[in-house]
Formats: sequence, C-alpha cells, structure tokens
Amino acid sequence: MLFVMLLFLAVAGVAGEAAEEGMAAYYSNVFQGRKTASGARYDKNRLTAAHNRLPFGTRVRVTNLKNGESVVVTINDRGPHGGRRIIDLSRAAAERIGLIHDGIGRVRLDIVEAVAK
Repeated sequence: MLFVMLLFLAVAGVAGEAAEEGMAAYYSNVFQGRKTASGARYDKNRLTAAHNRLPFGTRVRVTNLKNGESVVVTINDRGPHGGRRIIDLSRAAAERIGLIHDGIGRVRLDIVEAVAK
C-alpha cells in the first residue's frame, strides 16, 4: 500500500512541470499506417508524437513558442533520430499549433499526464 502511494506521488509530482524546450517537426505522410515503436500504427489524424525518453502513453502539452498555440499529444513512438529536434508530431498535432507552413518550430513541452516507467 505504501509503495502504491509513493508511486502515485512520484508520478503526480511530474505532471504540470515544464519538461523541456527545443525544436519540433512533424511526420511525413509516407509514415501513414507504419508501426511505431509502441506497436501502434501511425495515424496522421491522431494527436500523437515521438519522444526519445518519455514513456509511451505520457500525455504532453506542446506549445508553439512562435504563436502560443498548444495541443495535447500522447507519446507512442521513439524519436526524433538525429538533428536538434526534441519531438516529432503527427500531422494533426502540427496543424493544431500552426507548424505545417514552417515545417519546424521552437516548442515547449509540459507533461500533462505522466505514466510510470
């Protein structure tokens, strides 16, 4: 019982904290239907993203620092691979925060709902 309470407090304490700031991009349409690292199929119309460290299922608010628009996504893939990016967004998520035109932009990530590792 004590373990469960401590685990809950550890996970709950992470939610709402600024995770990081950096560059974001979005998946090309060529990835539509391909399996992600979590085993789910990529769907450009769902609000999902790839992150190198956050556990699958973690919900993250992604805010475009250029225009202040934000979207909540669920981490279901690993990446970005190489480059300076901290997150890759689904096309739907990128559209919600106005990232499609520029293709890449500076964002802030805030954990909304953490998942135990």
